[in-house]
Amino acid sequence: MGPRSTRAPLAPARRALLERRVRWIVTATIAYNVVEAVVAITAGRIASSAALVGFGLDSVVEVLSAAAVAWQFAAPDPHRRERTAMRLIAVSFFGLAVFVSVDAVRTLLGASEPDHSTVGIVLAAVSLAIMPFLSWFERRTGRELGSASAVADSRQTLLCTYLSAVLLVGLVLSSTLGWTWADPIAALVIAAVAVKEGVEAWRGDACCSPVAGLHADGVAPHLTPDARHERGEAAPSGTDARPGGATPDGGGCTCCAD
Repeated sequence: MGPRSTRAPLAPARRALLERRVRWIVTATIAYNVVEAVVAITAGRIASSAALVGFGLDSVVEVLSAAAVAWQFAAPDPHRRERTAMRLIAVSFFGLAVFVSVDAVRTLLGASEPDHSTVGIVLAAVSLAIMPFLSWFERRTGRELGSASAVADSRQTLLCTYLSAVLLVGLVLSSTLGWTWADPIAALVIAAVAVKEGVEAWRGDACCSPVAGLHADGVAPHLTPDARHERGEAAPSGTDARPGGATPDGGGCTCCAD
């Protein structure tokens, strides 16, 4: 873990700007992934490519994850929906792992012999260029805002970037050298990472603990008494300084280094 944030409190105008930015990012992510899913599944069926169809299903999972964040930030107080959004994102990680694993095992068992797909190669290359930017932009915004769900969703997008690379390499190697095993092996590794990220999201660990509203005892005063009891926290102490230099009520988050 990196050092705790020492940023000044977020001004209301800055917080509102960041929340609008998150809504814009997830809207763009949803729109792109809907198109990606339609193209990938259609091209996959034409080429009898399980990898392409699986990639399209992954795009559907990414839409669900981004939609959870969009739902959260559609509320007047997005933080109240943070826990539910994190659970929905965790489920999307698990769904991604299942889709990718089933597809990879089917390919390893010889259930499919994909044909060459120019459309699939182009789609994977375009996704490899676009998704890293969306992931970075959402992660950066989420960390400044102190939103664990936005950071978790950015990880989902990053995993989709890795899948784009795997798909691209797999399609190229399969078309040129006949190495049909390269894609499923790499996909299984990514599926394992997705499970790990899903477990962390379910627990609420997104390497992004909001600094906003923390007191010296580490309690977030915006939490209800029931929520504090569930987390095993004491009531706020009323102090407004946090040991170690972290500022209360301030944006930013105690995140891992980029």
